[in-house]
Amino acid sequence: MLNYEVDAAVLAAYVPAGLEIDYWRGRTYVSLVGFIFGNTRLRGAPIPFHRTFEEVNLRFYVRRGDRRGVVFIREIVPRRAIAWVARLVYGEHYVRLPMRSEFTPSAAAYGWKHGGKWSRIVVSRFGPRIRPAAGSHEEFIAEHHWGYTRRTDGSTLEYRVEHDPWSIQPSAAAYLEGSVAGLYPSEFEFLDTRAPNTAFLADGSFVAVFPGAETVVLSGLYCSLGKIP
Repeated sequence: MLNYEVDAAVLAAYVPAGLEIDYWRGRTYVSLVGFIFGNTRLRGAPIPFHRTFEEVNLRFYVRRGDRRGVVFIREIVPRRAIAWVARLVYGEHYVRLPMRSEFTPSAAAYGWKHGGKWSRIVVSRFGPRIRPAAGSHEEFIAEHHWGYTRRTDGSTLEYRVEHDPWSIQPSAAAYLEGSVAGLYPSEFEFLDTRAPNTAFLADGSFVAVFPGAETVVLSGLYCSLGKIP
């Protein structure tokens, strides 16, 4: 997770109806997040050739009352069917691109190929594993349990995400290598030249994504996702 402080005005146009931007100590953030879906199931059933794959997303943080959630600017996956289902069911902004990931004891990297060139996000030089304290910056980034998306009719879809609290390791050396130009809207191209304000590696866990019992627009589909290294 690479986290960048950003002016709230940059995010205003992307906030779905009925929500407000979530702040941590008066500051607003976007995050570039890479992870592995493992043992993926849709309505409890595995999908052949689509069980394990990478994703990289750009997200920011919102609230609906006491519900803290995320909004995705764009999500990258390597499987065309995954992107199609996510766009159809959740209205999310998925795009299919070639992807790869690399893991060593001292670093983790997620890469994608866009415009004929590879880019990647990297975290390395990890600190000790910690459980984020209540109210901490790390908890603010890692512990959002609602997802929101703006649908084509202007309404807002809400869905619930369940997982155990994640332990994290702060990263002392994290960066974006390459460029997001043409992949994300132009106001986010600052990611190419700015170092993240904070970065860390999360343990991950079993994750379940549900249709919300109380949603802005009642819709969704159940799926369960396996361990995220």
